[in-house]
Amino acid sequence: MLTYLIIIVALALLFDFINGFHDTANAIATSISTRALSPRVAIFMAASLNFVGAMVSSEVAKTVGGSIANPAKIENGVEVVIAALLAAIIWNLLTWYLSIPSSSSHTLLGALAGAVIAGAGFNGVNWSGFTQIIIILILSPIIAFVLGYLIMVLIKNIVLWSGNTSRSKLNRGFRTLQIISAGLLSYSHGGNDAQKAMGIIVFGLVAAGVQDDLNVPIWVKIAAALAMGLGTSIGGWRIIKTVSGKIVKIEPINGFASDLTSSIVIQISTFIGKPLSTTHVISSAIIGTGSVMRFHEVQWGTVGRMLVTWVITIPISMVLAYTLYFVIFRLIM
Repeated sequence: MLTYLIIIVALALLFDFINGFHDTANAIATSISTRALSPRVAIFMAASLNFVGAMVSSEVAKTVGGSIANPAKIENGVEVVIAALLAAIIWNLLTWYLSIPSSSSHTLLGALAGAVIAGAGFNGVNWSGFTQIIIILILSPIIAFVLGYLIMVLIKNIVLWSGNTSRSKLNRGFRTLQIISAGLLSYSHGGNDAQKAMGIIVFGLVAAGVQDDLNVPIWVKIAAALAMGLGTSIGGWRIIKTVSGKIVKIEPINGFASDLTSSIVIQISTFIGKPLSTTHVISSAIIGTGSVMRFHEVQWGTVGRMLVTWVITIPISMVLAYTLYFVIFRLIM
């Protein structure tokens, strides 16, 4: 059991590390694209604020650790967690290699559900809790798109009303604002995404009988926050290129609006303790704000490929985790 727990913690921190360069790239993509921040400064800022955000709360971690299944009632829960983490890591690395801004959240939650089905059957999954999470994952990018569109319309009208139509002056002003919005988005990302790794570690601790509640130990918080911060410091240039240049041309004005929109949506979700996909939220906000600025220039082909990936991530992760569990703990061991 001790060996299994060590493997769980190591895999969870590896997942968090990968999440750092896989998902956090989205948080700084717009500010790098518009040259509001240099890549080096943006990554350092994102890594630092991700760490701070990850240390603030733990409600999302409790949701991840207890909503999909009750770890105390799954006899082979530690094996379930290992299979789920392996599946999530494999899919994350594959989508990163292919430069697709897939969701680490969808990946982990889908993998956990698939592993629970393999280890405890369909009745082992809390379908009510799982459905609630799926609803949030579906609604959040839609909300981000609509909110981004509205915020961009508001900003555009304010700019026109003020009579300041000099593009160079606007760019300078909004580049400064982007530094603030990128920092807020990085903080928001850490507050939601790092908690998913915390939640999966807690799931393993409860399943192993080490603790009997879903409270996150301080050592888990610090370890997960550090792993995500280190991952962020590596950067995620493949994803950054897709988000910053292959969806729509980003200028400081819509870059600021995208970051602000994403921060609002992520902060609200974190406040109510619900995990969402920061990747989907940020990408949808960029599409929403970009549609106001230059609808005809949005690369709808890229958007379509992203949507396909978003749709298939959960079922693929479920199947992959189910298969890994069966192969590792039924055929091999």
